[in-house]
Amino acid sequence: MANVDEFAEALRSAITNRGLGLERLREHLSQHGVSVSPTTLSGWQTGRSRPERKKSLQAVVHLEHILRVPPGHLSELLGPPRPRGRWLRRAPAPMSAFWPEHALEDMETRWDDQLIRVSQQDFVTIGADRTARSFRSRQVLSASMNGPDRWVVVMHTESRALPSLRALKNCEIGRLVEDETRGVLAAELLFDRVLGKGESIVIEHELVNPPPCPHATRYEREFRLPAREYVLEVTFSGAPPASVTQLADGTAVAPSQTLLDVALDVQPGIRGFRWSW
Repeated sequence: MANVDEFAEALRSAITNRGLGLERLREHLSQHGVSVSPTTLSGWQTGRSRPERKKSLQAVVHLEHILRVPPGHLSELLGPPRPRGRWLRRAPAPMSAFWPEHALEDMETRWDDQLIRVSQQDFVTIGADRTARSFRSRQVLSASMNGPDRWVVVMHTESRALPSLRALKNCEIGRLVEDETRGVLAAELLFDRVLGKGESIVIEHELVNPPPCPHATRYEREFRLPAREYVLEVTFSGAPPASVTQLADGTAVAPSQTLLDVALDVQPGIRGFRWSW
């Protein structure tokens, strides 16, 4: 179970192992453009307080680097943010508003609203021939009540050859719906345990396109519910595209071998990139 005590203990241990005092740690953070007082750091490592605001969560990411612990080692222990502001005011749209209703008919979707999206990470590989090869996703989820035991994956593709699905971490494939005529794949990823209220889980899955892979000009992630963190990495095995646009706000992005989108406090909508060759 992710909670403040686990985060505080892990932070305290990492600071001790690194041999840095709180003032020295503050100086390191300042060099990264992050301002956190020694008093705040002390509160975090004793469990008296927790990082919640966007700048504090960004500081935790820098702390992981400064303290030489693996990425996510600290942030994943924070669990879900305390509900406040717009997290409470918005009623979620039904799943059918985002994905074809026929694909969800045989799916157990009742737990979806009870899974808090702590982190969503997508890793997309585009081949040298400009085709979409694979999509690997990593979710950090936290239960808002007792009972969640699965995550529903829905993918829509313009290609009639649907990708193959693999469960990679802490889950297995349950019910699977493949509609090649409409280019829709839906599946249940069954957790390796039933979650209790406040418990968190990290799951990973991968979708791999069969040859001939579809021509790739975009990748998008639809958010029906808020997510505290979103990371998207699109890697081009060959030459990068000629132009790139970010879907969230329509801004142009400099073409590169790797496109990266990192966002905090993500609200319902679409994020991702589209590009032209």
